[in-house]
Amino acid sequence: MDTMEQRRNAIVEFINEKGNITFAQLEKRFPNVSQMTLRTDLKALDELRKIVRVHGGAKSVEVVLGTDDYIGQRAVRNVEEKESIAKKALKFIRPNITVFLDSGSTTTALARIWPDQPDFIFTSSIVCAAELSKLKNPTVFIVGGKLNKYSMSVCGLQAIESLKSVNFDLAVLGVTSYSSDSGFSCGVLMESYLKQAALRQSAEKIVLMDSSKTGKKSTFQVCWLKEVDTVISDQNISDDFQTECEEAGVALL
Repeated sequence: MDTMEQRRNAIVEFINEKGNITFAQLEKRFPNVSQMTLRTDLKALDELRKIVRVHGGAKSVEVVLGTDDYIGQRAVRNVEEKESIAKKALKFIRPNITVFLDSGSTTTALARIWPDQPDFIFTSSIVCAAELSKLKNPTVFIVGGKLNKYSMSVCGLQAIESLKSVNFDLAVLGVTSYSSDSGFSCGVLMESYLKQAALRQSAEKIVLMDSSKTGKKSTFQVCWLKEVDTVISDQNISDDFQTECEEAGVALL
């Protein structure tokens, strides 16, 4: 690691990928860092609320707080809101377009009702791909990389590189959090890079986000509000967020 900040960011990413780790796993992952330094890192990251220290190791904040945890657990929270968001998103799903469909419980709700039409759909979500496999006409691509068993998504440098050669008509992103001073964010570094790559390659950019995710921060920024075209949310979205969208020139549905 070149700097303390880079090392600590790598520690956060490692813990987020695993969900929870032992100190022995951390030592194995960072063999050239002393025990004392690693313990200092964990203490500092815990104080910054980027991880949660537990006896003998650490846990991901996202798992502890339930903001980026097992996909099955997320799928049963705010179900009506997510289904409503997915239905609103259908207006953007035209035949014969190329789409990046992100991972997440709300994007999974959209995959579940995707029209059986000839689209090219690239996704990082194993669950979305499974839903789309029930359809006859779309062509579905799963980007390559490492499996995150908590989100049932695939990510990594291979996935990011693969998107650079694709021109998307539409990117449909899920996010973990939104706050006015840090924009959209998520809990895994490589997933934030993947979302950014999809945004760069897409003509139209949409974020699906239920209202419970506003006013919160996750570890890694994805983008600012002004960098997307449309946010699709539910009826409980705050007046403050509506005002932010208006000022940024972003459509809010």
